[in-house]
Amino acid sequence: MPFVKRDNDGKIVAVSQLEIVDFTFLDEASEELQEFLNEMMSQGPVEETDLGFIRVVEDVIELLISKNIILFTELPEAAQQKMLLRQQLRDSGNTRLELIPDDS
Repeated sequence: MPFVKRDNDGKIVAVSQLEIVDFTFLDEASEELQEFLNEMMSQGPVEETDLGFIRVVEDVIELLISKNIILFTELPEAAQQKMLLRQQLRDSGNTRLELIPDDS
């Protein structure tokens, strides 16, 4: 049961699942509501590249660690946990980038 708030021109500016003052009910199947939600979910060019760039930063950190330029234990605890989790997820999915093949 979505409720929407409209501006002075009648355009949707906010959506809520709760009935709030100045919000009115709008059917979930409403094309206007779907367009508003799609617009809110769309990303700009910078945001579209964020996930790929995160992967690059992760690979750079791993490279710095492998070359002993930084120590893994020098990273903040939260960063260590995130790196370990990401490494496990990447290893389990075998999605690791192999820019330089292993000679083993």
